[in-house]
Amino acid sequence: MNEKDAFLILNAVSGIGNSGVQRLLKRHGSAAKVLSLSEADLLGDPKISSKTIQNILHFPKDKFLKIEYNLMEKKQVRVITWLDDDYPELLRQIADAPVILYVKGELSLDNTLLMAIVGSRRASFYGESTSGRFAVRFAELGFTVVSGMARGIDTAAHRGALKAGGATIAVLGCGLSRVYPPENKKLLEEIADCGAIISEFPMEEAPLAYNFPRRNRIISGLSLGVIVVEAAERSGALITADFALEQGREVFAVPGKIDHSGSRGVHNLIKQGAKLVTSVDDILEDMQPRVSAYLNDNKNRLSETQQAGVPEMKSWVSGDRGTGDQSKELSTEEKIIFDHITDRPVHIDELTHHCGPTVPVMSVLLQLELKHLVKQLPGKLFVNESTT
Repeated sequence: MNEKDAFLILNAVSGIGNSGVQRLLKRHGSAAKVLSLSEADLLGDPKISSKTIQNILHFPKDKFLKIEYNLMEKKQVRVITWLDDDYPELLRQIADAPVILYVKGELSLDNTLLMAIVGSRRASFYGESTSGRFAVRFAELGFTVVSGMARGIDTAAHRGALKAGGATIAVLGCGLSRVYPPENKKLLEEIADCGAIISEFPMEEAPLAYNFPRRNRIISGLSLGVIVVEAAERSGALITADFALEQGREVFAVPGKIDHSGSRGVHNLIKQGAKLVTSVDDILEDMQPRVSAYLNDNKNRLSETQQAGVPEMKSWVSGDRGTGDQSKELSTEEKIIFDHITDRPVHIDELTHHCGPTVPVMSVLLQLELKHLVKQLPGKLFVNESTT
């Protein structure tokens, strides 16, 4: 049995859990080794219950793998294990990180900027439109929008990212052979073409209620920050916000009407210290140092094609808006792009053609926007901010 097969089985065995699998890996060296242990060997581990030991020993391994691989092939799904190089680095760092991810679509290491947008299933028009507008703006800036594929706010966030021609990741609370909610079947297909659908659950796992809190920790774990748009007092979005705080992520809350029940959870978040935001610019301003540091730390994880020969990125500069002094602080790739942006709106495709494949144009434009040196206009056009 190879290591991927063993991971699939251990992930499906009832009673072990992700932290249990990680502990067994550390103790025995490999997932395949764990499955080769005898009952006596397993009984020697005081942290494994007798019931879990029986679950491991009597799990229908061959039958499960046959069904699982058939479904994965049919649905064009692959598996990333916790030990693989292409496992998302931010997610790997959280407590109880999933030991495997089922992936349909492209979960690329180039996606270094991920932002989660979550909220109520029973969203108002205001909530859905706000979620969609935020997602459009983040997608235009080069962020990948992460959400949970639920009705309401989540669906609006996914649709907004796709509308802007950006990428989005849907984290499901069921297996990838299921479609939930059923009305989002077409949306799931579109997401798979422009991002990824992921789950930690075996292919046939149903959308059971207790799966969704587990899904929520993945949404926040993948992301640099979590934006909550509408949430009642007991909303699952608040669980995502709690996970985000535990994981050291930023939490942002969009205020709503004071007499709307769907705003109470969001307003409570604000009272507890979440940052009140009314625009994407509020979020970018708050996250400027963190996102800059993340870009620098993860520069080597970007594709060789995108980054070959690119000098080290400098941190974003805070302080005065686009001044001449600030423009002198630009890194090499920032200067290449900034010198090509004048009072005439220039499209991002023209900038990409001008700069070539070695310059990460979207990331650099985001840095220039945060320095208030360039301004984005509708249609992915950019101008020098000093001329506007």
